[in-house]
Amino acid sequence: MTIFQWFVFFLILQVVHFIGTWKIYEAAGRKRWEAAVPIYNAIVLMKIINRPTWWTILLFVPIVNLIMFPVVWVETIRSFGKNSTTDTILAIATLGLYVAYVNYTQPLNHIPNRSLIPTNKGADTISSLLFAIVVATIVHTYVMQPYTIPTSSLEKSLLVGDFLFVSKFHYGARVPMTTVAMPMVHDTIPVLHKKSYLNKPQLPYFRFPGLQQIEKNDIVVFNWPVDTVYKFFDTSKRKADKPIDKKSNYVKRCQGTPGDMLQIKDGVVFINGKELALPERAKPQYSYTVTTNGSSFDPTYIVKDLNITDGVYQTSPNTFLFSALTTESAARLKSNPIVNNIVRNIAHEPEPTVFPQVSNGWNKDNYGPIYIPEAGKTVALNKEILPFYKRIITEYEGNDLKVSGNEIRINGKVATSYTFKQNYYWMMGDNRHNSEDSRYWGYVPENHIVGKPVFIWMSLDSHGSGLNKIRWERMFTTVGGDGQPYSYFKFFLIALAAYFGITTYLNKKKEKETNN
Repeated sequence: MTIFQWFVFFLILQVVHFIGTWKIYEAAGRKRWEAAVPIYNAIVLMKIINRPTWWTILLFVPIVNLIMFPVVWVETIRSFGKNSTTDTILAIATLGLYVAYVNYTQPLNHIPNRSLIPTNKGADTISSLLFAIVVATIVHTYVMQPYTIPTSSLEKSLLVGDFLFVSKFHYGARVPMTTVAMPMVHDTIPVLHKKSYLNKPQLPYFRFPGLQQIEKNDIVVFNWPVDTVYKFFDTSKRKADKPIDKKSNYVKRCQGTPGDMLQIKDGVVFINGKELALPERAKPQYSYTVTTNGSSFDPTYIVKDLNITDGVYQTSPNTFLFSALTTESAARLKSNPIVNNIVRNIAHEPEPTVFPQVSNGWNKDNYGPIYIPEAGKTVALNKEILPFYKRIITEYEGNDLKVSGNEIRINGKVATSYTFKQNYYWMMGDNRHNSEDSRYWGYVPENHIVGKPVFIWMSLDSHGSGLNKIRWERMFTTVGGDGQPYSYFKFFLIALAAYFGITTYLNKKKEKETNN
């Protein structure tokens, strides 16, 4: 839906609200017209139901308002003495239309100072649960989101089994575009394994101002632009047409920012002609071919000793393929007396699967140069250049594109150039030969950015057992920053102990004062 369509929809809702509640407003001592004024009518309604004015804000927060609307419907009828379980069910089941029924057919005796304290434990539990869900939804959507690392594409920096907290506010919190969805879940309802959202209606893209811009080498969580998989890791051929904010979450390292010219030479990234310097925590890995002298070779021991997670494959009696080694690990392996030779594998043959899937001789190790689009910048268009920007023009920026011979038409007009509407980024994994990233599906639009991983709160090793399954040294470590990761877990334990100690002391003091 466009902004104009949403405006019309909003006005329709206001008319429906006025028709269904004006008598209620009058019965509460308010003016009839107050039920008709957008936003102001919600503020007045909060006074009628004896709830704080700031609740009005929650009615306009996407996803959160799905929880708040039923609460307000129920609170409205209770303010006029409709307290039965049947009344509550009808208010929710009719999507608030029961309020209109009460408005026109029932005696309207307003209870201005009704008690807001739940009358039984069940009601108290539900009220507490709803409040907790609202707060958690706000935090999850606009402040911080938990995230799990499922693949080894950023191995060394982030490990499979790391549990992260991803900041939404560093790059600016994105308002959910999907308006009807289950709170605090992504695209699938847990246990039920059903879709957690409706594709329509959709809000236009909007992002709050952030604390910083995405910089080169930042680790970023984003929605996978070309995602049509029904479910992550699902091997079936089921396809799904997903809204932007419900596409699968990916995490990669940003290697190119808007306006950059990026090129990869023998696996090394160059930006604007200069080699991109990586931070100390970034450990790029490549596959290596290792030749031994025929002596006994224990791949399992080597994998454990080098602390690598991807496997070792024997390709001939004296030859082994290591899927992912850092430069340091390769040097250590080379010093092993049974190793005759170790060579980093560099692709030279054309790889037709790399973006933009045209015959240009590129592959995962030798790629580009390629321009990273910047909002407001214009590029020339012709049939040779079009494959690089076709998806941007049609999918990401919503234009109608038609090509006839050498003629390119955008929205019905002949086009020899194109001006980008938003910024784009180039995301790659540190595990260079085991990462499906921008080299294969292209640019990441700005409206697909989710947030910035800030720290690891838990890390589980699938190969461990018991307490050894927990990677204690990674708990409460920051994701970014200079130097090697440092665990703040002990400080967390100290703070937790202090909290419980102070809470216990204050409770005992309060209990003692009450008894006296």
